[in-house]
Amino acid sequence: MRIAVVGATGRIGAKLTENLLAKGHSVKVLSRGGPALDALVAKGAEPFLGSFDEGDGELSRFFEDADAVFLMVKTLWAAEDFHGHYPAVALRFFDALRDSPVKLAVSLTAMGSEIGGNTGHFQGFHILDQFLNRLRDIKLVHLQGGWFMEDLSRWADAIAQYDRIGFTLAPDVKAPWVSIQDLADFAAKEFDTPSDQHRTVKQLGIDYTMPEIAAIVGRVLGQEVDYRFVDPSDHEVELVFRERFGTLDRWVYDKNTAAALNDGRVKFRDDRPVLPTTMEDFVKDTLRPLIEKARMEGPKPETFLTWSSQR
Repeated sequence: MRIAVVGATGRIGAKLTENLLAKGHSVKVLSRGGPALDALVAKGAEPFLGSFDEGDGELSRFFEDADAVFLMVKTLWAAEDFHGHYPAVALRFFDALRDSPVKLAVSLTAMGSEIGGNTGHFQGFHILDQFLNRLRDIKLVHLQGGWFMEDLSRWADAIAQYDRIGFTLAPDVKAPWVSIQDLADFAAKEFDTPSDQHRTVKQLGIDYTMPEIAAIVGRVLGQEVDYRFVDPSDHEVELVFRERFGTLDRWVYDKNTAAALNDGRVKFRDDRPVLPTTMEDFVKDTLRPLIEKARMEGPKPETFLTWSSQR
């Protein structure tokens, strides 16, 4: 199968591309260039310069000789136009795919993408899904991923300094977490054994509350690590965020994201596939070394997460 991979040099795309090449697929990879692209080309991938996130390159040609595609939108956390980014990329996907020979698309979306309304981070994925569903001649698999375990590295400094994780997710809320390797491996299998269904939603992640994650980190480190809930409705928290860490638009975006999870609008089904990487595995193999490194290096400039963890 000839597969075109968007975001091929990113954290997920690179692992997926290597997996597909190892299985004997012909893989065409989209990138703006650089050493990461060179490494994939050395392993047999065919390069194509461009970016759907930026609208760079002859994007209409990227899918012109592909049987199947992997799609994802880069999250631009530092950008101001949070909601405008996803519709722009989704429209570029739609325009490039509608006259292509592609018969199967595997799209990395997110938990909550089936829900409309002001859901913060999940709202953009809802728009993405709606655009792609208009491609009537293409079988489409929506991979609804949970939070990436790798993103727990953002708390390495907080744990190193305060033995605490602070966040806006309510303590009793179970949210799904998935390792990037597991996600890439699962996506690769979708190309090996394509579904007969025209539209499929598959949810990926293992459920943990934030106190459960803190307890796991503590057990691995051999010391107590606790969780502190930072209430996003607290006016003091909003003021500190806006004065020291971000803009009003970013605060509203993050607050709506937390609210969608905390009030139960974003949910996962119970019929999810079993994934090999548990939180214990991830903390032992990946997070613990980062925490130990942070302790050796000492305090870094304060972030909202380290501020939340010391409150």
